[in-house]
Amino acid sequence: MSELTEFEEMYLKRIFESHAEDPSEIVRTTKLADLMEVSAASTTEMIQKLALRDYVTYIPYKGCRLTSEGFKHASRIKRREELLKILLSDVIRYEGDVDSVACKIEHSIDMDLEASIDRMLGYPERNKEGKMIPSVDRSMILSSSNTLLPLSALPEDTPSIIEIIYSSGVAIKTLEKTGIKIGSNIIKKFDKFYCDGNEIVFSREFSFKVIVRVE
Repeated sequence: MSELTEFEEMYLKRIFESHAEDPSEIVRTTKLADLMEVSAASTTEMIQKLALRDYVTYIPYKGCRLTSEGFKHASRIKRREELLKILLSDVIRYEGDVDSVACKIEHSIDMDLEASIDRMLGYPERNKEGKMIPSVDRSMILSSSNTLLPLSALPEDTPSIIEIIYSSGVAIKTLEKTGIKIGSNIIKKFDKFYCDGNEIVFSREFSFKVIVRVE
């Protein structure tokens, strides 16, 4: 099946979002046209085009529903958008229009980059509003040692060593007084972190700045 254009992906995402509001209902052509800010005629044409590629089921004079293939593709686009929103707001601290930027970037992300962002964020299950993020079967579950990842993504009971700390010199010296330094052993147990056997407390933001190597 050929790749979708960005505009086609936006159609699928809007249909997915409408399904989320009421899964049992047909997504009306007029509603979809309003969401896409195009004419009803253009929307009907696009629905028929997507139906020929088995992404939606077209119901003449009414609207459409996602097929299993369409649902899978649309949920992944929506998932990437939600991950990007968290990345932009929590990690990068972007102060512009997060929604708009995430919407633009989501179409350029492949599965490998999505997996990397997911891992970096600590495998979030909910978005910024507390709603569930569409899930996927994660193939990147840690199964071997020598893996680098942010402290925020360290699984429970997984021994690791601090390799990198992204912070200023003054901040690093302050951290060293608490035992957090390059080469220290760190492990997560019951949502708490222990560095060389001592419990340590720090912000969620800081957990993205510490890179550890799984032993």
